Amino acid sequence: MNLHDVAQWSLEISLTVSLVVLSLAFLITVTRIVMGPTLPDRVLGLDMLTSVAIGFIAVIGIDTGFTLYIDIAIALGLVGFLATVAFARFIMARGKTEEERMEQLRAGANATSGGEPL
Repeated sequence: MNLHDVAQWSLEISLTVSLVVLSLAFLITVTRIVMGPTLPDRVLGLDMLTSVAIGFIAVIGIDTGFTLYIDIAIALGLVGFLATVAFARFIMARGKTEEERMEQLRAGANATSGGEPL
């Protein structure tokens, strides 16, 4: 057994371990997306899912030696970042409208109670 065989064996072991760990992370992330009690939890889960997908693409790219996979992973990272920013803006806008509704309810309750604070 020469040095090349040892390097090839360690690469195969590393790729197998990384695929197992990424699969476990994928299952945990999908569980968080399905069970997430709030919308921000689900958005973070989707962001993590994008990261796991990038990891899968990188490992497959290393395994096959096809360098186009790295370009695909970079493009997916950019799209994932933009999606996360869009979801964050949506959550912020939604939160403001909920706050405005609560203020309107408080103002309406103050008006019906004769102006006395609740």
